[in-house]
Amino acid sequence: MYNIVGMKFLCLMSLLSWCCQVQGQLLSIPAKPDPDDAAASARWLVSLNFWGVLNTLSTDLGGAPFGNVVSFSDGLPNEGSGIPYFYLTTLDPTARNALKDEKASFTVSEYPLGTCGRRDPQNPTCSKISLTGKLKLVDEKSKEAKFARNALFSKHPEMKGWPGDHNFQLFKLEIENIFLINWFGGPKPLTVEQYLHPKMNKVGFIL
Repeated sequence: MYNIVGMKFLCLMSLLSWCCQVQGQLLSIPAKPDPDDAAASARWLVSLNFWGVLNTLSTDLGGAPFGNVVSFSDGLPNEGSGIPYFYLTTLDPTARNALKDEKASFTVSEYPLGTCGRRDPQNPTCSKISLTGKLKLVDEKSKEAKFARNALFSKHPEMKGWPGDHNFQLFKLEIENIFLINWFGGPKPLTVEQYLHPKMNKVGFIL
């Protein structure tokens, strides 16, 4: 009898521990910025996401837009730069396309974060952002390459073990235009300068 009760207790504790871990992940997400603060909203959205859709011009499809789900990172946790970095191989069309034509766009949604509740991903209050510009190789000998590698591997540790003979390379999106929807009323005006250099308060939080 004691063993049965003990096993039930252990099972219950394990279940509670698992629930707390799940809830802890949700609670660890910083509060969503005020929708009127476009720069803060955009940086929050990019910093917290792990993946998005990267669009290039297909060399195999006569220049047609080609979207691909990719992992990315803009920096270490709470230290994001706003610039998306990617770890891509030319065995995949996206990298091949970029090496022929750098024009690209990258889209992420708030929906995967779990903060949209029951709202549809297309609902304007469930934020989404599209960054348009040029998808460029990062110089492997630069300080930026070290930053990009740390940024990516901290969010995606599996990348460290990806096959060496696949010739994965570091890419970044050089942003030229920003399209942000985070509330009703259409896209929020936001320049690249405002996005990359948002105002900070005295303790380092984006205003």
